[in-house]
Amino acid sequence: MNHMGQSLVCAVSLATVLSGSIALADSHSAGVSTDMRLRAAIAGEHRSEDKKARDAFRNPYETLTFLGLEEDMTVLEINASGGWYTEIIAPVVAGTGKYVATLTDPDLSDRARNSFNTHVEAIKANKDIYGDAELAGIGPGNMEPLKPGSADLVLTFRNIHNWMGSDTIGDMMDMMYSSAKPGGHLGIVEHRGNPMVKQDPKARSGYVNEGYTIKLAEDAGWQFVASGDANNNPMDDKDYEGRVWRLPPTLRYFGQEGFPNLEGADRQKSLAIGESDRFTLLFVKPSE
Repeated sequence: MNHMGQSLVCAVSLATVLSGSIALADSHSAGVSTDMRLRAAIAGEHRSEDKKARDAFRNPYETLTFLGLEEDMTVLEINASGGWYTEIIAPVVAGTGKYVATLTDPDLSDRARNSFNTHVEAIKANKDIYGDAELAGIGPGNMEPLKPGSADLVLTFRNIHNWMGSDTIGDMMDMMYSSAKPGGHLGIVEHRGNPMVKQDPKARSGYVNEGYTIKLAEDAGWQFVASGDANNNPMDDKDYEGRVWRLPPTLRYFGQEGFPNLEGADRQKSLAIGESDRFTLLFVKPSE
């Protein structure tokens, strides 16, 4: 292809990305790069304005680029509650890779069943966008969301503190390691704790120290690769008395009865801070 032809293709591709839902459909055609697919998914009309409003804090383009997402990967997202990242990752790999998301085993509770079914219906309703995306329930005795050793990239967003609180962190780390192929990667995003504060093994504050998380992953067999700054927020003062939940989008007094909404000056302070300061970590499973 001559230089003029290449320029025309680039111009058409850029225009397509900027056109939202049309871009998403076109991005599934052969030869479209991961970068184009990712930009198209983020801009896609299938995403609500409320979810797009969080892009400024969650930085999906920078985060997924740093973590090495590619369109031909098998991607496993752990605890995809709410489907925020499903709406971005699944379209990127649709037709060329595979997306599998986990939620709590629907047989464990009515709440888990309702969440699981809602997510299933969302995937079915957007099959033209998500392709053959799958959902797997996990829980005690059911910790194999896909064939072991088959995931190119395992991802989890803001879940480490929950697993520490429920004493399942070891099992979850082991499951993620088992799911990845040799040479596969693990990406973790979590609320960053104050390294001067000793880590509470239960992570009751919602904050987790970066070094503590690296040690947890290394104990499971992962090798640390790099730490990214896409989700850093120096405005977060890490007030351990419920600060994480007082910040957007929760904006609640988590330590008070009924978890009332923030009001007045407290609310304005939290809105000014934005979402929490978060570390972004990349690990690799050693090749055999």
